[in-house]
Amino acid sequence: MAKRDFYEVLGVARGASADELKKAYRQKAKELHPDRNSSNPNAEAQFKEVNEAYEVLKDADKKAAYDRFGHAAFEGGMGGGPRPGGGFNGGNPDFASAFSDVFEDLFGDFMGGRGGQARSRAQRGSDLRYNLRVTLEEAFKGVQKSINVPASTACEVCRGTGAEGGAEPTTCPTCSGMGKVRAQQGFFTVERTCPTCQGMGQTIKNPCRACSGQGRIEKERTLSVNIPAGVETGTRIRLAGEGEAGLRGGPSGDLYIFIEVKDHAIFQRDGVHLFCRVPVSMITAALGGEVEVPTIDGGRSRVKVPAGAQSGKQMRLRSKGMPALRGGGVGDMVIEMAVETPVNLTSRQRELLHEFEKLSEENNPEGKTFFSKVKGFWDGMKS
Repeated sequence: MAKRDFYEVLGVARGASADELKKAYRQKAKELHPDRNSSNPNAEAQFKEVNEAYEVLKDADKKAAYDRFGHAAFEGGMGGGPRPGGGFNGGNPDFASAFSDVFEDLFGDFMGGRGGQARSRAQRGSDLRYNLRVTLEEAFKGVQKSINVPASTACEVCRGTGAEGGAEPTTCPTCSGMGKVRAQQGFFTVERTCPTCQGMGQTIKNPCRACSGQGRIEKERTLSVNIPAGVETGTRIRLAGEGEAGLRGGPSGDLYIFIEVKDHAIFQRDGVHLFCRVPVSMITAALGGEVEVPTIDGGRSRVKVPAGAQSGKQMRLRSKGMPALRGGGVGDMVIEMAVETPVNLTSRQRELLHEFEKLSEENNPEGKTFFSKVKGFWDGMKS
């Protein structure tokens, strides 16, 4: 199969400048690198083709020969200098220098960025998480809570620098302030964290005795947290700058407070709505009447029970639920009737109930309908 034109491989026009060639090569190398194209079986071959094209076109002599003779100028292979009669001496393609140009573009995120940029000695502190439990009443009204947070804080002795007396650190002699060192392995350039400064880029001659050169110490802090009305389990509150202190004067992290609302003995919550199961005596359910129910704000409401109410019947009290977080109205409270069967009957109560049962055969429409269906089911099974 004939080789493709090198300019076509890189996607540039003939006469492209060195910068244009380099830019096109970097883009193609990133797109076609085998590590990023595991599902493309041709990626490796295309990647090699791009490297071969750039290895020729980036060299002024090779480029001039290619522009004049095309692929015939390299029948003996790439590399070496001009040979008598035209072309170049044979040898295997060596794209180590070309590959190193894009190495950091491909792996910079993993290696800490461009090698020419010095790494700052200061590091941001870690974010912290605090789980806070509140009652349903507190979630309804909103509350201010005091919490104790064990965390690292900036050392007051060295003012967070990590050096005795607050002196400034010096540039690391091993990595020249880069925070990393390089080693050449074939055509790969491997970067590792500097063993002298542990990636900080700077060293401290006289570490602070109070914090051992870290610039921060472990200390428990007491913070006041405003819990807004309407919070739910899973609500997250962010306190900026209240997390771990930064290393050697770096900015502090943030503190994230995750809310958990405790279960309530009377109310069940569903978003902004509340549910309350209220027991109703059999007599009240039969004759109708009123029951008194509590509300989450500590008040009371009287609810009318219609005559003949059955267990499971629900009634709604408007705007007696939970407030929506950050405004948006108030939910409702749903009352669910639970008709209560009397227990521990006296002999006289039993006698009256038996008498009542004889007189109320036509007063149980649901039971009558149900047993009629059961009879029809059994008759169908027999036939």
